[in-house]
Amino acid sequence: MDVTPIKVLITGGAGYIGSTLVPMLLHEQCILFKIIVIDNLMYDQTSLAAYANDPNFKFVYGDVTDHEFLRKYVEWADYIIPLAGLVGMPACKKQPVVAEAVNTDHVIFCAEHGKRVIYPNTNSGYGIGLKGIGGALYCTEETPLNPISEYGMSKVAAEDAVRENGGVAFRLATVFGYSPRMRMDLLVNDFVHRAVTDKFIVLFESHFKRNYIHVKDVCRAFLFAIDYFDEKNMTREVYNLGLSSANLSKMELCLKIKECIPEFCILESDIHKDPDKRNYIVSNNKIESLGFSPIHTLDMGIKELINAYSILTKIKKPNTNV
Repeated sequence: MDVTPIKVLITGGAGYIGSTLVPMLLHEQCILFKIIVIDNLMYDQTSLAAYANDPNFKFVYGDVTDHEFLRKYVEWADYIIPLAGLVGMPACKKQPVVAEAVNTDHVIFCAEHGKRVIYPNTNSGYGIGLKGIGGALYCTEETPLNPISEYGMSKVAAEDAVRENGGVAFRLATVFGYSPRMRMDLLVNDFVHRAVTDKFIVLFESHFKRNYIHVKDVCRAFLFAIDYFDEKNMTREVYNLGLSSANLSKMELCLKIKECIPEFCILESDIHKDPDKRNYIVSNNKIESLGFSPIHTLDMGIKELINAYSILTKIKKPNTNV
């Protein structure tokens, strides 16, 4: 019996999340996916090369800011997951025009000319320095977004367009875990790497809290949205996506890492400030009420990263503030 495939376009699909998402979709037993990934391979990554012989996978080299190039792929897809983006406050501040073109304009184009968009926003817009529990802001989806960085503003503008055009948005907690296209700059990944290699860390604003989510659970949430888009009436909705058990301060995170690496030395300093003012406790009740729950704990992710870094010993440590 013939099975009608679900056609999924993933922009920026050779990146950190996409390199985990693509194999998850291709290996899904209950649904047949046809996948097109568009990426400009700006980091020379080869993370998707293993799927070159899969008839349900196609890679297209291209620039998502070229809307005429993008149009036929957007119109082809049943679902669009726009992962392409200029990520982080420093990069967006340095290239604001590129940030707007990639983070905002290409997503708006997908939302206005495609079918169903499942959009990964950041929840960094919550961290605006307001006071709440223990000095941290308590955030639900009803909490007003007020991003103070170019990165946050570019993402919020795209979220608005996605929802207005019938899509769904996830506000991602800080993502962690191993991916074939590894990112060392993400907070948990960075802290564990420092613990493994340097055996010490210097924290600033160590009491600031964040929420966390494993990269595989982010991908599971995308699959959940595809499965239940209509059944759960997810159209035009937004959901916080994080581990409810992991609303932790930087210090609390480091102490968890120290449980696995006892020699990890944790120091504090007041020499830096968080540019995004990320200090918040996030409620994930809305997505959990639909039946979705993460299955990868922070402890599991820390142990996974320690094992991964025992292999990835030649990766250069990022030069980032913590």
